[in-house]
Amino acid sequence: MATTGWQTHWHKHPGVRSGDQLTLGERAADRMRNVMGSWPFVFAFFGVMILWAVVNSAFYLGGTLGRHGFDPYPYILLNLFLSMLAGVQAAALLIAAKRADSIASEIAVHTERNTDDIKALLRENTELTQAVKKNTDLLEEIHRHVSAMTPKAGHC
Repeated sequence: MATTGWQTHWHKHPGVRSGDQLTLGERAADRMRNVMGSWPFVFAFFGVMILWAVVNSAFYLGGTLGRHGFDPYPYILLNLFLSMLAGVQAAALLIAAKRADSIASEIAVHTERNTDDIKALLRENTELTQAVKKNTDLLEEIHRHVSAMTPKAGHC
């Protein structure tokens, strides 16, 4: 599976739920964010705007739909659609931001758990190291055994 530069990889993090673990709303929010927050969406949006203006102007100049094309100047219908789109996009941005907060929270909790585990292992390692330092007899005995197992120079 090839990935492009604009795709994110947060779903690969072990602390973040993904796939079937997500609710329908979370999956929809991820898709919406990935589509609406992409360059292809921006270019397609501008393409539709330009196409709308060109086609309406051609009808206006050709006089086939009366003296004002299919959307009277200054593009009243287009303005209505853009206003509705802005309202939906505001909600979409809030949903996407909420989902991003959820992902960041899951990563933070995972990091905290890992940090706690590492601290516990470090404490255990420190205690064992201190116990070995206190018991030099044990350390000397280990050294004798290791020395006895190590082949001498010239012996194979």
